[in-house]
Amino acid sequence: MKSYKFTIDGNTFEVDILQIEGNIAKIEVNGTVFNVEIHRQVQPAKTPVLVRQEVKEPRKTIEKKVGAAKICVKAPLPGIVLKLLVKPGDIVKKGQKLFIMEAMKMENEIKAESDGVITAIKVAEGQSVLQEEVIIEMD
Repeated sequence: MKSYKFTIDGNTFEVDILQIEGNIAKIEVNGTVFNVEIHRQVQPAKTPVLVRQEVKEPRKTIEKKVGAAKICVKAPLPGIVLKLLVKPGDIVKKGQKLFIMEAMKMENEIKAESDGVITAIKVAEGQSVLQEEVIIEMD
């Protein structure tokens, strides 16, 4: 509620605006309530409208690097590589043991998921590794 003091022809009036709906105001003048019509153009409430442009999915292109390893054998858990059973250049078959690692006080044999040729070994025996760390690269 807003309160105002008006002086008209030397007379002071205390005016409280109680409510405004559209162009009708309910006011109290020196204790008497009046409904007063406001002579102005009533503007509708402005509600912002959010307009977003359609987002187009960018084209996804896969770049194949020449000479890059096709298969990365990663550590399934954090642990220590105890023994490497292959070396670069070895041809391996699906299911062949690649390395043994200790994780959670247990020895785990990591096997090849497919046939291939070992291109790189990224760790040394006795090295600690994190989960998902690349241990061996294969073609």
